[in-house]
Amino acid sequence: MKLKIGIPKGSLQDATFSLFKRAGWNFRMSSGRSYHPSVDDQEIEPLLMRPQEIPRYVEGGILDAGLTGKDWIEDNGSDIVEVAELTYSKVTRNPIRVVIAVANDAPVQSVKDLEGKRIATEYVRLTERYLAQHGVTASVEFSWGACEIKVPTLVDAIVVNTETGSSLRAHNLRIVETMQISTTRLIASHAAWADAAKRAKLENMAMLLRGALNADELVGLKMNAPRAGLDAVNAILPALRRPTVSPLSDPDWVAVEIIVEEAIVRDLLPALKRAGAEGLVEYPLNKVVH
Repeated sequence: MKLKIGIPKGSLQDATFSLFKRAGWNFRMSSGRSYHPSVDDQEIEPLLMRPQEIPRYVEGGILDAGLTGKDWIEDNGSDIVEVAELTYSKVTRNPIRVVIAVANDAPVQSVKDLEGKRIATEYVRLTERYLAQHGVTASVEFSWGACEIKVPTLVDAIVVNTETGSSLRAHNLRIVETMQISTTRLIASHAAWADAAKRAKLENMAMLLRGALNADELVGLKMNAPRAGLDAVNAILPALRRPTVSPLSDPDWVAVEIIVEEAIVRDLLPALKRAGAEGLVEYPLNKVVH
């Protein structure tokens, strides 16, 4: 069994390889110009390609599966199986937004103000549907990227995806409306999903990829606590489940282990110390499977 999977080339490539590595797969590039990375799993046949195209090739069965954005699935109108939502992007864990943007000094305040205007975008079909939903007629032209430099000299507005908005601000542009919130999806063709072996492989992959993402924001904590003060320590712990408590050679002490959000550790450790815990150790996690 070979699972042909499309890996997004470009801004998501490094983040995707990193996520797969944490999930247990090591992808390697033979050269910077290669479109055929190697992977330490003989059942996977990866191909690097633009995320814009992955939904079409998955729908057509040329690829069994792929990782691409919900925005590109919608823009292509592809009939595929969404196996898993994977909330990661090139810089942050935040979803990306597909937005309408104009020059800072433009009079445009809403999509209604784009009547009769010219818009540049990679999201031609998505934009045309959005305009139609709002009863707006405008000229939508395809752009090969770098849309920001086209406003206002060449076009009145652009539709682009943004993660932080920094590129738009750098080009003196402002967001008028958000058309869509998008996250990365693991998708499959209907034929691959109907194949028992490929479906099992995809379900396992989804579980491990989600586990790696879950672990990004979590850490493990170990500590020793006096048995007499265990209730005070437990009252502080916001564990995913009840903490693991194990006896020590000293009957008056126990070992306590939990998983917590990394963001709260800076406040949690001093509170645990004051509650009587000792030997506190924080350690990173690779995967957390719920």
